[in-house]
Amino acid sequence: MKRFSAQFIYTNSGPPIKRGLISVDNDGTILSVENYDCALKENQSIEFYNGIIIPGFVNCHSHLELSHLKGVIDEGNGLGDFLMKVRNVRNINPDDIISSAHSADRDLYNEGIVLCADICNTTDTFEIKKKSRIQYLNMLEVFGIIPEKAVHRMEEIISVVKKADEMLLPYFLVPHSVYSVSLPLFRLLKEKTLTNRVTSIHFMETESEVSFISNHSGPLRKSYEEAGLLPKNPEMPENHLTAILNEVTPSGNLILVHNTFADRNTIKEVKKRGNTFWCLCPDSNLYIDKKVPPVEVLISEGCEIVIGTDSLASNKKLSILSELKTLQRHFPAIPLEVLVRWATINGAKALGKDDIFGKIVPGMKPGLLLLENLDLVNLRLLPETSVIRLNYER
Repeated sequence: MKRFSAQFIYTNSGPPIKRGLISVDNDGTILSVENYDCALKENQSIEFYNGIIIPGFVNCHSHLELSHLKGVIDEGNGLGDFLMKVRNVRNINPDDIISSAHSADRDLYNEGIVLCADICNTTDTFEIKKKSRIQYLNMLEVFGIIPEKAVHRMEEIISVVKKADEMLLPYFLVPHSVYSVSLPLFRLLKEKTLTNRVTSIHFMETESEVSFISNHSGPLRKSYEEAGLLPKNPEMPENHLTAILNEVTPSGNLILVHNTFADRNTIKEVKKRGNTFWCLCPDSNLYIDKKVPPVEVLISEGCEIVIGTDSLASNKKLSILSELKTLQRHFPAIPLEVLVRWATINGAKALGKDDIFGKIVPGMKPGLLLLENLDLVNLRLLPETSVIRLNYER
C-alpha cells in the first residue's frame, strides 16, 4: 500500500480536496480518500507533492498507425491537402510503422494516459496494444465513397475484425466520416453495428465538408479526384445531421471527433440522439486548419465534452495535457477542474469504462497523476506545467 497527498486532489466525485490523503493498494485500487480539512500532518509514510493529484487521462481519439508520419505533412494547408498527403506517404516500410507506433505508445503512457480509443485501419498495432500498459479500445474504421465497392470495403474490415477476435482485443466497427462513407457503405455498416456500445466518427472537421457532401465540390473533391477515388455518381447522406440521426447506429455512446466547424443548430439537433460526446483535439485542428472548435457554443448547449490527441501526422506530441493547455489559452474562462473532468471522467463515460477509470474513489483503479509547476493560487495551467505518474503499479 502507498499513501499520497498534494495541495489539491481532484477526485471527480465532489469538490477538490485540499491536502487530503489517498491510500492505494499495490495493484492501483483506491482504498480510501480522506479529507483532513487542510490539517493533514506530515508522516514518513505519506508521499506529499506540491501540485494537484488527478485521475489518469482518457484519450478518446488517436491513430497509432500514423505515428510514422510525424513532421512529414506541412501545417496549415487544410484537410484536403492533409488527406492527399497521408494517402501518398502512408504505405512505407512496415518496420518503421511498428517502431513509430511503439514509441507513440510509450509517449502516451508517459503522458499519463490510462485508457485510449484508437482508430485502426489495419492490424499493424495489435501486438503493441496487447502488451501495452494502456488499456485500448480499438475503433476499426470503415471508409470509401465509391458505392459499388461498399461490400468490398466491409470485407476488408472484417479481416481486421477476425484478427482482433483471435487476439481477444476489444473493438467496435466505426465509420470514418460523413464525407468519406457512401450511403451503401453506411447502411452495410449500420447492420453490423446495431449492438455497438461505443461508436466514433470524424465530424465537421473542416469547412469544405459541407460543400463536398451537398454538391461534391471544393478542396475535398480535388483530393478525391487526384487520388482517382471520386465516383461518377456519388451516393452520400444529405448532410451531417441526417447522417448521424439516420445512418449511424443509434445504439450505445457516439463520440463526434473534432467538431471544428459545428454550428449551433447542428449541435442542437444532433444532441437529440442522446448518449453523444463531443471530442476536442485542438492541437490537431490548429495544425491542419489553424482553427479551434466552438467550445463556448458546445458548453452553452450542455454538450458532454471529451479530449483526444489525434495522430502524430497532425500533432507535434501525443499529450492530453498539451490539449488542455491549448484549450485554456483560447478559452481562459474554463476552470481547471472542468478541463480535468473532460480529460478524465467524461472520457471514461464515453468509452463505457467509468466503473474503473475517471474518479478517485474507493474500489476504482483510475491511475493517479500529478500536475506540477502550475499556478496553485489561481488554479491555472502554466506553459511549464508537467504531468507525472504516481507509480504504484507492481
